[in-house]
Amino acid sequence: MHRVLNDLKIMILANLWIVPVVAGLIWALFQFVAPPPPMSASMATGTQGGAYQQFAERLKQELAKEGFELNLVPTSGSRDNLQRLLADDPQVEIALVQSGLERQLTTDQQHELKSLGAIYQEPLWLFYRRDVELDRIADLLPLRLGLGGDGSGTRAASDAILGANAIAPEQYPETWQSIGGGKAARALIAGELDAAFFVGPAENTLVQQLAASPDIALAHFRRAAAYEARLPFFNQVKVGEGLLDLASNAPDRDIITLAPVATLVVNDDFNPGLVPLFLEASREVMRDGTLLDAAGTFPSAEPRTFDLHKDAVHYYDKGLPILQRYLPFRIASLADRYIILLIPLIVVMIPLLKAVGPIYQWRIRARIYRWYKYLREIDRKLHAGSLPDELDNEIARLEHLEDELASVDVPLSYSNQLYELHLHVRYVIERLRVLQQRRSPVPGQAQK
Repeated sequence: MHRVLNDLKIMILANLWIVPVVAGLIWALFQFVAPPPPMSASMATGTQGGAYQQFAERLKQELAKEGFELNLVPTSGSRDNLQRLLADDPQVEIALVQSGLERQLTTDQQHELKSLGAIYQEPLWLFYRRDVELDRIADLLPLRLGLGGDGSGTRAASDAILGANAIAPEQYPETWQSIGGGKAARALIAGELDAAFFVGPAENTLVQQLAASPDIALAHFRRAAAYEARLPFFNQVKVGEGLLDLASNAPDRDIITLAPVATLVVNDDFNPGLVPLFLEASREVMRDGTLLDAAGTFPSAEPRTFDLHKDAVHYYDKGLPILQRYLPFRIASLADRYIILLIPLIVVMIPLLKAVGPIYQWRIRARIYRWYKYLREIDRKLHAGSLPDELDNEIARLEHLEDELASVDVPLSYSNQLYELHLHVRYVIERLRVLQQRRSPVPGQAQK
């Protein structure tokens, strides 16, 4: 066992050259491998208590299961979210944005953002008091109308609907107000508004509250197909009788409304490695669907607003990366990068490892053969007859060499070569001694 360990030691020492080579190679490869994704991000949500905020809270809980920290940044709505994503020094990397708002951006601004997909439908609801007549959008002109708060997705949707009816913002009556959310709902119930637009899922508390109110009715968009044709970011959505509130049978008939979609949008600061993590977490949040969306419908690549992120395309086509299906996200992301690093490393290491054997043999033999140079010099001098007259020093030098050879450590497989060197040294010593004897005067001859 000791001999085996000793041979292993010799082999390692003989191939220490490979350590700096491999270290340099790994360093070079690391320059081209992206660092692992961060374990935190900031997300612009929406108004406190709104649908965006509620979804973001659930998303945060799902991401926390993977050790990921999602910082939520309340905002005034979709338009504000877009501005935060496009800021010169953005404090958020991801946001929920209502489809259709991309029309308000320049082409360059649109190219700065990417979509991770649609998350859920958020229908446009037009609630009005039952004591007013409302058949067409034009009937809203004499009424007290809540348009949605400035910068909100509701306001963007209501402006689009009104614009499709040739009612421009500069034509809005003074009785139309830029209010939305809870403030608009309270004003409508109190009779301070005649009608109001809202955008949100069917489960939204305000939508449920207004639908259950006996004094409030829900408008039916009977020309929904026409709106859908002119405003492609809207989809027709059927709301069946009693869907919003069975107890009060709200709505009291089947109606059609229009729905944009809430979309996850990211800027260039969002790490691409986080795309499958966020989409998988979103899928878990939306696993059971909604009142209007069947389970498993979202997230979805369609409908598209901004260009779909290339990693999102891969997710929708192939699902989660293989390692993330079986390993925690942090471990899987690190493993992905090490595998990428390992492939070129193996390619380079194969010829290096093939060189280990020959180099090892050369270095071991070099331990033995380096003395042959001296022996060959002596041999040449013997043949040339140019050795010094006094051979004692040469013989002593070779005998000292024998002592050195005794301390040379080589693997057992190379011992035969070491012993051959011993024999050759002894052979040369004997030749020198013979020569020495020949040169020494014979006692009898010295007396003559």
